Amino acid sequence: MLDLVGDTGFVLGIDRSATAIALAERGSLAGISSGRLAFRTVAAEDFVLARDEALFDLAFALRVGALDGRHPDAGKAALVRIAAALRPGGKLFVDTGNPMAEIPLPTVR
Repeated sequence: MLDLVGDTGFVLGIDRSATAIALAERGSLAGISSGRLAFRTVAAEDFVLARDEALFDLAFALRVGALDGRHPDAGKAALVRIAAALRPGGKLFVDTGNPMAEIPLPTVR
């Protein structure tokens, strides 16, 4: 993924599973040490940017239970949290097959 964001891009991966985050971190030491990649254990519906984090341009959701329709209340909360973490005009893409689907975001500003 870092190849796609260029030399100055930054990728933040989140997952509600601490086990998944630990595995991702173990497999991504070079990206983490470069300062261009970080991971955080948090559910999408609870995600909030840290004070020092800049807004993101894009968000990708892969196998996110809150966004697959099974948990509508969590899905609504996740969309609000994701929208708040994106710059104006930022986009969310969800893995619904090939290609990924762009999901409209609520206006939160």
